[in-house]
Amino acid sequence: MNDFLAERVAAHATSSFTEHLAAVRPELLPSNRVLPADASHLAPHGTTVVAMSFAGGVLMAGDRRATMGSMIASRHIEKVFPADHYSVLGIAGTAGLAVDIVRLFQVELEHYEKIEGTLMSLEGKATRLGAMIRSNLSLALQGLAVVPLFAGYDLDQSMGRLFSYDVTGGRYEELEHHSVGSGSVFARGALKKLWRPGLSESDAVRVAVEALFDAADDDSATGGPDPVRQLWPVVYTVTRTGNRRAPEHELAQVAGDILEQRSIAGREA
Repeated sequence: MNDFLAERVAAHATSSFTEHLAAVRPELLPSNRVLPADASHLAPHGTTVVAMSFAGGVLMAGDRRATMGSMIASRHIEKVFPADHYSVLGIAGTAGLAVDIVRLFQVELEHYEKIEGTLMSLEGKATRLGAMIRSNLSLALQGLAVVPLFAGYDLDQSMGRLFSYDVTGGRYEELEHHSVGSGSVFARGALKKLWRPGLSESDAVRVAVEALFDAADDDSATGGPDPVRQLWPVVYTVTRTGNRRAPEHELAQVAGDILEQRSIAGREA
């Protein structure tokens, strides 16, 4: 067997799909795209994602707006995705690159499970994601940053856990709640007021929607719940039974209750 073929076989044997792709088709990796020196104005950007712990798991929610400069590029973008059955991933930053990283991460976890015959630990997933973000550093320096939030249920520790990242791939565990994106400052202020230890799953959903309401109120790049277009945030919860996407009718009810409550408060003021 010649050296080239031996390297190909070795690449196929790895439990990391990213390493396999880097060896066989490196041009397909998101970080290997060739782009102009400053391409940030050419791509839509995702904005606000919030996440928090609650009794029995973790929650992540994202608004539906993407912007390109001062324009609304999309009102329907999704920023929170299941990574696998026990974890979810939220994205802020350059939308196209972020979605590519999400898809690569999903395949990475699925490939590992098929090769090793077992789920990757939550700690291992968080570490792999950090490496992917680090590989995008050169594009981040061109204004095409991707900043994710990662959350999941740790089967070894029987608890939900939440991780934030910086553009260098630095990983930080958040013990209560966190937010990323252009509206994160305003969302985080709402989370500080509304979050409390031991929230129920339904209360956590309401807190997340309220935080996105507050972010949209002060940040033009964040889209709030839209009753006219029937657009609601994407909300996922993760518990020991796996991830669950909150249905549209549930979010419509929560958003309607918040709007009514705020309308009454405004009239009384």
